Formats: sequence, structure tokens, C-alpha cells
Amino acid sequence: MRPPFLVLTLVCVFLGFCTSFVTGTAINNTLFVLIFIGAISAHISVNMLNEYHDCNSGLDFKTKKTSFSGGSGALPNNPNMANIVLLFGLLALLITVVIGIYFMVTMGGVIGNKLLPIGLVGLIVIITYTQWLNRMPLLCLIAPGLGFGLLMVVGTHIVLTLKYSALVWLVSLIPFFLINNLLLLNQYPDMQADASVGRKTFPLAFGIERSNQVYALFMVTTYSLIILYILVGILPTMSVIALMPIPLALFALVGAIKHKSTIGEFPQYLGANVAATMLTPFLLGLSILNLND
Repeated sequence: MRPPFLVLTLVCVFLGFCTSFVTGTAINNTLFVLIFIGAISAHISVNMLNEYHDCNSGLDFKTKKTSFSGGSGALPNNPNMANIVLLFGLLALLITVVIGIYFMVTMGGVIGNKLLPIGLVGLIVIITYTQWLNRMPLLCLIAPGLGFGLLMVVGTHIVLTLKYSALVWLVSLIPFFLINNLLLLNQYPDMQADASVGRKTFPLAFGIERSNQVYALFMVTTYSLIILYILVGILPTMSVIALMPIPLALFALVGAIKHKSTIGEFPQYLGANVAATMLTPFLLGLSILNLND
């Protein structure tokens, strides 16, 4: 399940909750709990299915394990548990699907129809990420941000408010770019192993120099959007606190430029990347709550 990584889901659901709260809509506690369970189950599912497929393909036996890349190492040490991992991954996915269907049926009409494409795209990302999307460099690059940053944040907002909002779509772009960068940098240490099993991630297809340029572009876009939203009044002035993690993202970029595919041997850089990804949307959510003041 890789529990430490599940914090990412908490942050994304929190951001969707914050954009919902400031609309003045009364938050239904039952719906929020179901959103939380469904989101966590989706994340657990993609993690466990990824572990299963990486073990079956032999990838897990070739990667060098770090705190942030190379898989958990659980199945290579216990290969007889592979089918159990697959079963629990599918069970977690089923929980997510059932909750999603419950939302669409109970809300019905226009809202149910709006949730359907979000649910379908999310389901496709979970099922295809390891075996297919990792062989398509551009889709592999944006799939993490799409699943967590856009679908999870916007989906949370729609379920809680029963409507779309320009604010949530604009705000969801922040975790979209950050989470893409999170997975992008974590792919550097695994490049050789990924190539051996037919994967074609963005770093493999376009090289580390181009990948660093994309990382820098996504980073600059993320924090530029926050500044722009503040200037035009979409976000409160307090949202400047979401710019505080910039040094962490810059530190991670310096590490990527300096160490390239060996960045996994210097976990402080990957750790900084994770911290920037978590802290920025969390601080942004806290500042958005200030819109009610």
C-alpha cells in the first residue's frame, strides 16, 4: 500500500474540501467520509496493482530501492504473496467504483452526469498506468497530475457542492503540475530498469536534460499561477504562504541537474521534491479558507 505516500491523497482531498467550504455549502459529513474512503482506496489500488505488475515483469528485481523510487521491495522478498497483492488491489479498486456509482445514483441528473467522466477517466488511469501509460511518454508525464491534481480535487468539490466552480478548476492546476513533477523526478533512478522491461517514460524518451527543462517549466508555471490568481483576486493575499515551498522545489531541481540518473543516491533532493508537492497545495488550501473571513 505504501502508506507514507497516501498523504498525497489527503492533501488533494483537503484542497477540494477547502474550495467547497468557501462556497458556503453545508458540508455533508457522510459524503466527505465516503470521498475520503474512495480516494484512499483509489490510491491504494494503483499502488498495489503497480507493485504486482512490477514484480511480474521482473522490474522490481532490477531497480535499486530508495525511499522514493524503485518500488517497496515487498514482493521481491515475498513473491508468493503476489496474488494476494493483486486481490487486494482489485478489492480497493472495487470499493472506489462502488462509492463512485453511489454518488452518481444518489445525486442523479446533471450532477451525476458530470461525475461520470471524472470517474471513468480516473478508472482508466488506475487500470492502464503501469502496463500501458508508462509506455507513452507524454501520457505518462501528465497521468499522475491528472488523477490526483485534477480529478481528485475537482471530484471532491463537485460531490460536496453539487456544482462546478471556476475556482476549483483553476486551483486544481497547482497540484496537477506539482504531482507531475513528483513522479517525473522519481523516474530518474529507475531509467535503466524501466528500459529493460519496455517502459518508455518521459526521461527515457526525451532524456534527462529535457526532463529537467519540463520540471523547471512546471515549477515556474505552478508558482506563477498562484501569484497571478492573487493579483487578479481569485485567491486571497494570504495565499502567498503557498509560495514558501519554492526553495524546496528549486533545491530538487538543482539536484536533478547535478546528479541526473544518480539522484536516487541523494535522497535529500527527492525528499525536497515530495515536501514541495505536499506543502504547496496544503498551504494553498489553508489560505483559501481565508476567503470566508
